[in-house]
Amino acid sequence: MRPRMCRNIRTLSHFEPPATDDEIRAAALQYVRKISGSTRPSAANLASFSRAVDEVTAATERLVATLTTTSKKRDRAVEAARARERSQRRFGPPRGA
Repeated sequence: MRPRMCRNIRTLSHFEPPATDDEIRAAALQYVRKISGSTRPSAANLASFSRAVDEVTAATERLVATLTTTSKKRDRAVEAARARERSQRRFGPPRGA
């Protein structure tokens, strides 16, 4: 059985407070894992994998820093509550609740 990889790379732009460096790097790592098909690269591929994560992180930081919009910034707590509500509608209440 193949290890499960995260299918969700979350939106990082236009939030208050802004995305942290750790959140941007985590999204880059998810992206590289997804496109490489590997959650843990072999020793032979580790340097390429790490370089790709660094490059995607840098590109994402530049992108998020330069995006502009006139809409109101999104609140992380509100967006998280909406996501939980969507999940409950789709999958039902959590087990044991």
